[in-house]
Amino acid sequence: MSYPGYPPTGYPPFPGYPPAGQESSFPPSGQYPFPSGFPPMGGGAYPQVPSGGYPGAGGYPAPGGYPAPGGYPGAPQPGGAPSYPGVPPGHGFGVPPSGAGFSGYPQPPSQSYGGGPAQVPLPGGFPGGQMPSQYPGGQPTYPSQPAAVTQGAQGTIRPVANFDAMRDAEILRKAMKGFGTDEQAIVDVVANRSNDQRQKIKAAFKTSYGKDLIKDLKSELSGNMEELILALFMPPTYYDAWSLRKAMQGAGTQERVLIEILCTRTNQEIRETVRCYQSEFGRDLEEDIRSDTSRHFERLLMSMCQGNHDENQSVNHQMAQEDAQRLYQAGEGRLGTDESCFNMILATRSFPQLRATMEAYSRMANRDLLSSVSREFSGYVESGLKTILQCALNRPAFFAERLYYAMKGAGTDDSTLVRIVVTRSEIDLVQIKQMFAQMYQKTLGTMIAGDTSGDYRRLLLAIVGQ
Repeated sequence: MSYPGYPPTGYPPFPGYPPAGQESSFPPSGQYPFPSGFPPMGGGAYPQVPSGGYPGAGGYPAPGGYPAPGGYPGAPQPGGAPSYPGVPPGHGFGVPPSGAGFSGYPQPPSQSYGGGPAQVPLPGGFPGGQMPSQYPGGQPTYPSQPAAVTQGAQGTIRPVANFDAMRDAEILRKAMKGFGTDEQAIVDVVANRSNDQRQKIKAAFKTSYGKDLIKDLKSELSGNMEELILALFMPPTYYDAWSLRKAMQGAGTQERVLIEILCTRTNQEIRETVRCYQSEFGRDLEEDIRSDTSRHFERLLMSMCQGNHDENQSVNHQMAQEDAQRLYQAGEGRLGTDESCFNMILATRSFPQLRATMEAYSRMANRDLLSSVSREFSGYVESGLKTILQCALNRPAFFAERLYYAMKGAGTDDSTLVRIVVTRSEIDLVQIKQMFAQMYQKTLGTMIAGDTSGDYRRLLLAIVGQ
């Protein structure tokens, strides 16, 4: 299936690729030249989550339908977010879960999160170990996963019923026609359609009007709003490949983007991203990683690029005990560190198996594995290894933490904010919101509303379901 609507600008073309007449299964390469910098955002606050907490999957309202005349109400402006409380010291890892353990590592959009309430310290809060400078100050306790396993899609965006691509295309056309732009009409459509439905709207727009929807949107929007809208219209695999290319293009490398994508995705997602990177940019992802990284961090990313870690949901407790012993002997139990042992186990074992290994390690070493990684490693390889372990424990909590630090302090890391909200919006953003409120005593919507403004804020809040 082709993805029409991507203008021929942005990344430089790669001669001879793809072959003439060959239709790509992804949008043409490099069609999204996002601006390199974004102005700091201001704004008000957004109301707190109800005291009763979030309901289960079935309790969320369905996405809105077609926009009604009169527009979308702006975000209310209450008194602001609660202060960030002090953080108790971490108690280490080693309390066995009371439930059946991590419930699964399935393919999106049907990821489920369960297991018992093991208390695990957040990165940077371990005894004897410090996170790199991205995480200043105290850390909240890394939360347990929800006790109840919630089945089905846990995204805040779901396909709208009675979808009509031609009607949506007409709404977007009217919103951009004439003097000025009706951004609210664009928000109402884009925030309430799944990515697959957006691809159909893009095709219907070109069929109906003979114009490129992406070109029209780019001409009407700018800054963070433009980046967010264009990200929403990229197919998910293409967006991951595009983000990796952007992270390694030009001077410098955005290592945390490489970690966030390669260390958190499923095997299928990684393999599709590697293929898309080659087909759309005419480049080999592994070769680009080798040229932009080095030593143990390079080897870890090479391992993750294979998309080949075990996804079996059963746990071998004998293997967990053996792996824990090997990890101890490769780190705490010797002078120096055998980095290859950590790489092999963390890059190949399933998430449920890694959870069992962490529990066995804590009982054996009287220290949690995350803390040992902090003591034995540093820099980006430390961050990458911790990311794998954090996702094994509670992937929504990992993304909640990333969102918090994208907005904490002066300025906002808008690219990270956009990337996580967009990529998780149909997978596990519901759980990410739950973890955010549990970890930081404020809702994700509250923090977004306080750090952004205008139509950009309105669209973000519509996506997160506030």
